[in-house]
Formats: sequence, C-alpha cells, structure tokens
Amino acid sequence: MDAADHDLHGFNRRGVLFVLSSPSGAGKSTIARKLLADEPDLAMSVSATTRPIRRGERDGTDYHFVSVEQFRDMVADHEFLEWAHVFDHRYGTPKAQVDAMLRAGKDVLFDIDWQGAQQLFQIAGGDVVRVFILPPSMEELHQRLIDRKTDSTAVIDARMQRAASEVSHWDGYDYVLVNDDVEQCFRDVKTILAAERLKRSRQTGLIGFIRKLMK
Repeated sequence: MDAADHDLHGFNRRGVLFVLSSPSGAGKSTIARKLLADEPDLAMSVSATTRPIRRGERDGTDYHFVSVEQFRDMVADHEFLEWAHVFDHRYGTPKAQVDAMLRAGKDVLFDIDWQGAQQLFQIAGGDVVRVFILPPSMEELHQRLIDRKTDSTAVIDARMQRAASEVSHWDGYDYVLVNDDVEQCFRDVKTILAAERLKRSRQTGLIGFIRKLMK
C-alpha cells in the first residue's frame, strides 16, 4: 500500500497503517485524538459498526453506523480489511476508505482491538505498525471506567473481564507502552510513528537517490 509523501529530498514513502489498541479505559482514544491533532499527515480510519449511535456522536465521523443486515452484506462483499464482534456488536474497517487515504498521501490511524490488528497484519504485513497501550494496573483501569460515568456496573464488569483477555495478547504487538502518564505515553507514541516513517523499507524513492550519488 503506497502513500505519496514527500520529504526535502523528494522521496516517495509507503504509508504507515498505525494501530493503537488497549483495554477500554487505558487511554487509547485520548492519545489517538492528540495524535490526530498534532500530525497533519495522519488520518483516522472510521470503522463501520452495528452498535447504536450515542449522544454526541456523528455518523461518518465517529463511526459509520449500519444495520446488522448491511454489515453482513459488506462482509459477504469483502468490503472490510478487518472486522470483529465486540460486546455483542460488529465493528469493521472499510477497505475503500483506507485506500483513498493512502492515495492522498496520508498515514492511517486505526483504533481497533487485537483481533482487528491481527487481521490487518495478515493482509497488509509490513505496512502495519501495532502499538498496545497498557494501564498501570487493573485497579486503576477499573477506577477510570467508573470515573467516566458512561457505563453501568454490569457493562464495567464486562469490560474488565474483556480487558484481562485483551492484555493476554500483548505479545502480538510491535510496541507495548504503559500509560501511567498520558503526556509521556503520547510522546512515546509520536516517537514510534516518526521512527516508523523513516524506516528504509518505506523509503521507496531512496534507491533512485542512492544511484545518483554513486554516478
């Protein structure tokens, strides 16, 4: 997957598919918002979902809200890069949207779980960078979910049970960070993105530059 990204030397660079995953409440969404605000060449992948729209959300911005029937049709038509069941609802990443962003020279940010990260890696391989964000402790994670005041006790309990399962997949990621300081964690994520953008394997224009140097 290619993105037309030009540096001072005029190199073309392959786009980065940048995955952020974490248990609910570990700070992934906060870091994603900060990253998007700070990185103009990064665009958010907007997932399709069958869950009901929440107050304050906008269709097409937060998620593409679709019916179960529409989602099934999209799966049957192979329209997703990845999809999964999460808390009784379906979530998936539309292929066409990601391809369009890469063609526009954007790196793409994914806010997906370990299942989605695994599927995306199987499809896109070396273009995918996977970052997993851990809470400082499960007790702290539980308190953060309570403090959000968006979920019932039953939902929080379910999220905590899922968190234990999600953490067990930490070794399927390229980088693992502990979010005990959101600003430091954000700086670490930015450092990872910057380094991955500079990898030799992504500098598709480098070979031509080297040939000119050796003439």
